[in-house]
Amino acid sequence: MRLDQAKRLKEIERENTRLKRLVADQALDNTILKEVGLGKILSPPRRREAVQHVQHRLRVSERRACRVLGQWRATQRHQALVRDDEPRLVTRLIALASEYGRYGCRRVTALLRREGWRVNHKRVARLWRREGLIVPRKQAKRGRLWLADGSCICQRPTHRHHVWAYDFVADRTTDGRPLKGLAVVDEYSRECLALVVARQLRATDVLEALADLFVTHGTPVYLRSDNDPEFTASLVRA
Repeated sequence: MRLDQAKRLKEIERENTRLKRLVADQALDNTILKEVGLGKILSPPRRREAVQHVQHRLRVSERRACRVLGQWRATQRHQALVRDDEPRLVTRLIALASEYGRYGCRRVTALLRREGWRVNHKRVARLWRREGLIVPRKQAKRGRLWLADGSCICQRPTHRHHVWAYDFVADRTTDGRPLKGLAVVDEYSRECLALVVARQLRATDVLEALADLFVTHGTPVYLRSDNDPEFTASLVRA
């Protein structure tokens, strides 16, 4: 082997070694991210726990785990100072959150200040998140089936062609022009009886669609619609 060939061979070997190291590093970084799981880790305490978990499971250095997970090493090594009154504050915070279930973090902070605690809303919010306290979502009230004066009763369908519901749906074509559709549905069978599509639909178009359905299926006992002008027109109501 000539001298220039030997030099070239050594360069190729060094390049292969460098590429193998890069591939190994990339594979290790992917393994670290998979070990932590999908999604972003937003809070510094969660990142700190993730770094410690990766160090323990994969035996990697703190520097590498922090670099991959986006955690500052100073933040990773920071030791939080726990105040002497924090256990009592957490106990009282949980008690107030249990007593006033609809109160959020800021209103509970006001209650604590009223009791003499010298806390700001940021500290209470941190403890609130740490303890996993949440305000339960307000349940929507079921709407009544009739008005207060009994003038309009919302009928429940009991058989086919008992209650029909009709309404408009809107869309646009690729050129941006509006498109309107009239859908008529049998509420009992969930069958779409008619679907009329046009650029514009007026009260007369509603009457024509209903007339065709009356001839084909007969007249329903009830018709349900909202208060769109096409449905509340005097011609349609008559």
